[in-house]
Amino acid sequence: SQVNFEEESQNPPAVGHWKPLMPSKGDKEEPESGCQDAGGVHEPQSTEQLNVSRLRSSSVEIREKGSEFLRDELHKAQKELKLKDKECERLSKVREQLEQELEELTASLFEEAHKMVREANTKQAAAEKQLREARGKIDMLQAEVTALKTLVITSTPSSPNRELHPQLQSPSKAGFRKGHGRNKSTSSAMVSAASQNAAPEPVSRECKEVDSILFAEFQAWKESPTLDKSCSFLDRIYQEDVGPCLDFTKQELSELVRVAVEQNTLTIEPVASHTVPVGKAAAEECGGPKKCALSGLPRTCKHRIMLGDSGNYYYISPSCRARITAVCNFFTYIRYIQQGLVRQDVELMYWEVMRLRREMSLAKLGFYPSEM
Repeated sequence: SQVNFEEESQNPPAVGHWKPLMPSKGDKEEPESGCQDAGGVHEPQSTEQLNVSRLRSSSVEIREKGSEFLRDELHKAQKELKLKDKECERLSKVREQLEQELEELTASLFEEAHKMVREANTKQAAAEKQLREARGKIDMLQAEVTALKTLVITSTPSSPNRELHPQLQSPSKAGFRKGHGRNKSTSSAMVSAASQNAAPEPVSRECKEVDSILFAEFQAWKESPTLDKSCSFLDRIYQEDVGPCLDFTKQELSELVRVAVEQNTLTIEPVASHTVPVGKAAAEECGGPKKCALSGLPRTCKHRIMLGDSGNYYYISPSCRARITAVCNFFTYIRYIQQGLVRQDVELMYWEVMRLRREMSLAKLGFYPSEM
């Protein structure tokens, strides 16, 4: 044992090469040789490098996956943004369309409201005008009914009213009387008709003879009285009396006068000699105190007429006034018969109609009372 110890002490121990901490560039090959001599020292170093390489590869993989995930999220966000942009654009168009429709609806509602207000104002004005006219006609009709009660109802075939039938008066009492100052065609009562247009000579009942044709036409009309001139009774009177009596030189104005008489809207009133024409028509159409608007002849005009509510006055001569008054009296009487206000025998009503026809015939021939 002592010998072995001595041998061991004489042989120096084998010592390996130490790896420097910071090897230089020239010592790159030395670790490799050292590793071959001491393999146990190289194993931990390789494990560390392997772990580092694994960490690097895993970090690269994580980075790539993160980048890919972010790209996917970015694509999704871009798609959602595009969809939202399209939705915003669509909603903007819808809002603009709704705003335009709202403006159009508001404008149409305002226009319709203004139109309704205008129509309501027009209807109200027309209704007020009709109400005033109706009240005036009611007052006029009440006055006529009051006068007719004393004139017509008291007249019977056995004891006729001589004021209603002036042809029954004596010659001394059959003279002309002064007419009303203002004469409306609807207010021409039988008293004014008899007083303004009395017969030139009284005719007794013995001198009368009923014409069978005229009397039959009057009886047929009396069964259902109407103002339609298509019936034979009124058609004959229009052709023989009314038409010629209202046929003046001024044809256009004559037609207006005829229509106003038929519609019961003509007014006759006296005027002063210094009154000037009033209305929209020209002076030559209205005539004047020295010129008749119907005949166009220079005549002294004491009366003027107004057609309806036109506001235009036309000066007329006494002859033209007599012709118009005769026609108005005829229409007034047949209106009374139509309304049932005349309660007489058919023959007496027939003779009154004949008397009015005679007055129209005389007026159209130029005969009229001097008081006109």
